Amino acid sequence: MPSAVSRVLPPLLRLLRFRRTFATPEGMRERLAEVALRPEAYGPPARLRGVQVTVDHASGWPVYVVRPDGPASGQHAIYAHGGAWAFEISPFHWRLIAHLVRHSGVVVTVPIYPLTPVGTAGTVVPAVADLLAGLVEEHGAARVTAMGDSAGGQIALSAALLLRDRGVPPLRRTVLISPALDLSLDNPEIDRVEPTDPWLARPGTRVAIELWRNGLALDDPLVSPLAGDLAGLGPLTVFGGSLDITHPDVRLLVQRARAAGVEVDDQDGPGMVHVWPLLPVPEGAAARRHLVDLLRG
Repeated sequence: MPSAVSRVLPPLLRLLRFRRTFATPEGMRERLAEVALRPEAYGPPARLRGVQVTVDHASGWPVYVVRPDGPASGQHAIYAHGGAWAFEISPFHWRLIAHLVRHSGVVVTVPIYPLTPVGTAGTVVPAVADLLAGLVEEHGAARVTAMGDSAGGQIALSAALLLRDRGVPPLRRTVLISPALDLSLDNPEIDRVEPTDPWLARPGTRVAIELWRNGLALDDPLVSPLAGDLAGLGPLTVFGGSLDITHPDVRLLVQRARAAGVEVDDQDGPGMVHVWPLLPVPEGAAARRHLVDLLRG
């Protein structure tokens, strides 16, 4: 049973019209036009307790590094933020990252990748893979984790597959929170889930997908990691919520990854909405404790 607080979330999200951007193609186009005119801020909040934050622009993107105030554990991670490939990292992302750093001692690299229509799967995923490869070269694959939520989950898993194809040893873990996995959105189970999702819907999402794939096939693993061969990946941790249109493909990922011999830590959330581990609900707090345990050295 979801907690009482979590049961309030779906009607609250509907009341706040979270679905407006995703419900129609026009809604997404209006939001894209808005952020093109008035770009969103991406920097970390001024007060992130217990961490130190630096930024580097050498790659052409702002790349932040978040370190603990105290001793670091020796573990490293890259976090790719969600936002439909079109919207900036949010304070919810920054607070999650700071929490993980503060409580586990991990050092987290946060790339502020270019958003659509400038950033595309064919340019962003290989660049994130390069960042991961640099950490592996410096620290060893056993000390490097790829993380991402929603659109960032797609980027993280596609980058992990690309590293595997390059012959890089398997990462310590890949952590996916409500990831976008098959950008065709053709799973018939989505028809059942979509009416219950208070946040996401396919019509507007498809507008962002077309910009993101930029001519790449929908079954290209740079676009849809669920279309790739999963064998040879390091362990996966996957969070899904049953009130989320990404959930049917999350269930497929768990099934296919285990069939391919990949260790899967399946953190399913009955009655949970999109990216629930980031949200201020009891189940989110439990998910964050689980992530801290995974990331500790």
